[in-house]
This record gives sequence, structure tokens and C-alpha cells, in this order.
Amino acid sequence: MILGSLEGPLKRTTSKIGRISVAKHRRNDNSTARKAVATSAAVVGAAATLSMPAQAAEVVVPNTGIRFEVPGIENVPGIANVPGSDQWIPSLAGQGAPANYSALVGAPIASNGQAVVDAARSRIGSPYVWGAAGPNAFDCSGLTSWAYAQVGKSIPRTSYAQAAGGMQVSRENLQPGDIIAFYSGASHVGIYTGNGTVIHALTEGTPLSETPIDYMPFYSAVRY
Repeated sequence: MILGSLEGPLKRTTSKIGRISVAKHRRNDNSTARKAVATSAAVVGAAATLSMPAQAAEVVVPNTGIRFEVPGIENVPGIANVPGSDQWIPSLAGQGAPANYSALVGAPIASNGQAVVDAARSRIGSPYVWGAAGPNAFDCSGLTSWAYAQVGKSIPRTSYAQAAGGMQVSRENLQPGDIIAFYSGASHVGIYTGNGTVIHALTEGTPLSETPIDYMPFYSAVRY
């Protein structure tokens, strides 16, 4: 009699547990499906960036059993370096950044300041001519304005105007490419090259040269 009285409640409880398990299983399936769709969309989107047709590679969405082919996915730049990519693109297994990756991306681009220095250095040995602004002869402010023009920057032409413009910087914070003014009143200017040296066009009879910054009395410095 006791077992008979419990039979109905047990069936109802078992039925509820079954429905809960089925619902949970369906939720898990839906979650997996959503992940598969999202992963598929990402893969197809990446492949769509390729402009030229290529052979298709098999893509496997982990833990779903879903497999499909995407043309050119292996050729997407950097795809082999994406964490986990070898799990959903089996053909990428064992691949990674090439040994000469740094050579592929190229050397760092020089800053504007260093580019100014490089331009000025290329004219070392050129004669000093008062009023000249290159490319074969210079006076002091002619050299600085010419070097800046080589990197697309226009600065004032005279030493006084150059020293008054730009952003004032202290001697302790000098960077390559800064313009240094010498003597009271900034009657002479040069280009700081780093390591305590400066390139300048000194005076008639002396070719453009690179000398220690203390070769002349330091007055001020500016950065453009």
C-alpha cells in the first residue's frame, strides 16, 4: 500500500527531472551552436579580406563536429599567430611567426628629429656662404631651415626667429633635431645631433661640421 501511494509522486518527479535534463541539454546545444556560428562568421569574415582566390582550407569548430571549407583562410595575414588558430584550422598546426618576422615588418621609421639630423649630416663638408640655404652651401640658419624642409617642416629663416619660435627646451632635455642657439641674442644656430654634439655652418672659410655643443657658448634651445 505504501509503495502504491508513492508511485504517482515518483512518476511526476521523474517526469520533471527528465524535462529539466532535456531543457538543460537544449540550452547547452544552443550555446554551442551560437559559438559555432560566431566562430564561423569570424573565419569567413577574415577570409573575405583576401582579394585573390586561393585553395580552400578545412575549418573545424572545436567541440561541435562542425566542419567546412574557407578559401584562402590560411593566407590571412597573421592568422597563424592567433592563439588557438591551429585548433580550428588543422593545416596551421606547427606554424607560427617566421624566424625572420622582424625583417618582414621592416626597421623602425626614424623620428622627425633624427631625420633632420640625417639631412644635416648629409651636407657635412659643404662651404659656408652668408645668406645661402642649400643645397650646396649654407649659412647657419640656412642649414637649419633646409634640414627641416627635408622632412616637410617650414621654420623661420633667421637665427633670431628660429630661437624665438618652437617650444623652448632645457639643455638637460635636448633631443636629436632640436635647434640650439649660441651667444647672447641667438646670433648663431645649429642642429643638436645627440651625445653632446651639434651640426652647424660656422663661418666663412670653415665648412659645415659636427662639433661638441660646448664649442660655442650655449644660449637656448627650441624644438619644432
